[in-house]
Amino acid sequence: MDEETGPTAVTPAIRSSQLLGHPPDARLLIVNCDDFGMYPAIDAAVIESIEEGIAGSCSLMVLPPSARQAMNALVRRPWIPFGVHLTLVSDFPGLPWGPLTARERVPSLLDPEGALFPPTPAGRAALLEQARPDEVEREFRAQIDVVAEAGLAPTHLDFHCLADGGRDDLLDLAVGPAAEYGLAVRIWLEPARGAARQRGLPVVDNDFLDSFSLDTEGKAARYAQLLHDLPAGLNEWAVHPGLGDGVASARRPLARAPDGLRIPDLAAGQ
Repeated sequence: MDEETGPTAVTPAIRSSQLLGHPPDARLLIVNCDDFGMYPAIDAAVIESIEEGIAGSCSLMVLPPSARQAMNALVRRPWIPFGVHLTLVSDFPGLPWGPLTARERVPSLLDPEGALFPPTPAGRAALLEQARPDEVEREFRAQIDVVAEAGLAPTHLDFHCLADGGRDDLLDLAVGPAAEYGLAVRIWLEPARGAARQRGLPVVDNDFLDSFSLDTEGKAARYAQLLHDLPAGLNEWAVHPGLGDGVASARRPLARAPDGLRIPDLAAGQ
């Protein structure tokens, strides 16, 4: 994405916004908070962002130590749409987490020390080189099931630090369970996005925006401009709120949606 111009508009034959029942010129925006459950300072900021009307949904990680508190927060707020942020890496050396599945049942997901790989380029490459599909599926299903066992009903599945899964077969391992559970899957890269569109599934019509791609300086004004220039169709921004306590940097979106901009319910994409 060109940071100076913002997400590029595309014009498919039928926009996903139309598949969701909106007119061709409708401008729809999903603002989704990633990494809910990673760390308490992130969790508090995510809840505040949604309750203040800045974001419309979040993606829940179930591996970090604070995940249970995050799930309890969602139990108390059943109106918050959320997805399962499928996680195969561990972000903080000083705050490690492991798979839900017993380590001896998913050895291909672990580094030589028996830990999940870090989300560095080298760590992701090593994971993707050795991860066995059957073990990935075992862990993905464990993460989905623990959410269901908590009495929660997610709207979608997506990936933490692996884009559309990082490999075609890993994306397929999410699409399969999503169909079984009646969930949407967050797909935003080509060629997977085009393949999903050919199957008649709603995916983002325009380039996906990750808040990490924007410079901190002038970020609020940049968001305001991007909102003003938002193209027709279904758009999605991933944002990463935090309280800036040394682990989670403050990345609070400061601009609200202008008139004429609609934020759809993620459940509509099921």
